[in-house]
Amino acid sequence: WKPERLVTPPPVFRLPWRLGEVLRWLPSYFWPWNALFMASAVVYWLAFVPAPEVMREFAWGWVLPLLGVNGALVFAWYQAWEWPLYVRRRQGVRFKYNGRFPADRRSTAFWFRNQTLDNMLHTMLFGVPVWTGLQVVMLWAFANGHIAWLGFAEHPVWLAVLVVLVPIIHNIHFYLIHRLLHVPFLYRHVHALHHRAFNPSPWSSLSMHPVEHLLYFSTVFWHFVLPSNPVVALYQIHFAGFGAVPGHIGFDKVELPGGRMLDTDDYMHYLHHKYFEVNYCGNIVSVDWLFGTHHDGSAEAHERMKARMRTKRQRLFVSAAE
Repeated sequence: WKPERLVTPPPVFRLPWRLGEVLRWLPSYFWPWNALFMASAVVYWLAFVPAPEVMREFAWGWVLPLLGVNGALVFAWYQAWEWPLYVRRRQGVRFKYNGRFPADRRSTAFWFRNQTLDNMLHTMLFGVPVWTGLQVVMLWAFANGHIAWLGFAEHPVWLAVLVVLVPIIHNIHFYLIHRLLHVPFLYRHVHALHHRAFNPSPWSSLSMHPVEHLLYFSTVFWHFVLPSNPVVALYQIHFAGFGAVPGHIGFDKVELPGGRMLDTDDYMHYLHHKYFEVNYCGNIVSVDWLFGTHHDGSAEAHERMKARMRTKRQRLFVSAAE
């Protein structure tokens, strides 16, 4: 299934600005995903993060519970999408980009010849521990004053701005590490594991090599440089961990009770899984448009991609010949 609309940059990145378009777009920047992941960070902080004096020393007594909580939350969130759409197949292939389901094609590329089980194991065995490890380092650094801990009461404007910037920071970081991972050596030995899921499902979101997990979740280290607050830093890591799912649902729309529809805004990243060399980050900022790596779903964009890839192959051939 292919959406009729093309993938276009947000109006705030299109010149000249049209104030009406920008104002109509602004709610979609926050709702539903960004607001949901910010709320999850606040609840996580209040419910699960221990007091700062506890986190000043690395100890299994507070680290292991966070690992357990993260594993439980990841399983619940990822399976909440996988179960109705891919296990029960409640809406069939309506609005599904690839008309086949991963279970329809058993491949030796995956552990146990099963894409879903393979992706789940890579997520839970490697992704969750790496996520937790970097989160623990971040909380320890805040608790010990190694990085600036700003209070919301004293710095409301800056922290509000930083909250708004979290998705933009993620997208810029993701573009940079994603282009790095497509360098041939790193692609073959690291990133190729994620691209085995050319027909992704929710559990494909964090199915990565551990080196890629480290690069991906290192987005939290931006808060070692920018004066921040641990809740905002948790939002950054939640945006990466939980926010990976909307880009891998594989359906353009999810049918909800009462005849409602949820737009996933998944198509841009699906095109990356389909063609590999386009759309290296999300559509929150126009980095792919800036560097000429975008694919908006049109025939014209497809021809531009093929021309770019021909040029790239020719350069590699000349370089190898020399």
